[in-house]
Amino acid sequence: MAVVLPNATLTVRVLAHPWERDANGVPVPPNPSQKPPPRGTWPGSVLEQPDGSWTVRLDPQAWPVQEGDTVEDETGRTWTLTSARNHVVPGCPDVDYVQATATLNPPEVP
Repeated sequence: MAVVLPNATLTVRVLAHPWERDANGVPVPPNPSQKPPPRGTWPGSVLEQPDGSWTVRLDPQAWPVQEGDTVEDETGRTWTLTSARNHVVPGCPDVDYVQATATLNPPEVP
């Protein structure tokens, strides 16, 4: 078993789910210029993978999160989640975590 130690302080911003739908029933994402309120800030881990994707480990208090939600660290970098699952170890809640994959968002230009 490998242990991934926290390397960042992560804030989670969760979109309203499910998204509203247009007249044709197609999901419409919320306005990207309006950030959802932060859910919380916890120690976590973000690691870049060789293919350019990122793995994200979140505190279980961040659950539920879904594809499209964002995570930001203390330096201002942000990632958009592409998948997420709640990893629960029965009988041992101290090792529970949220496992996610994400893409790094380009930096905002001031």
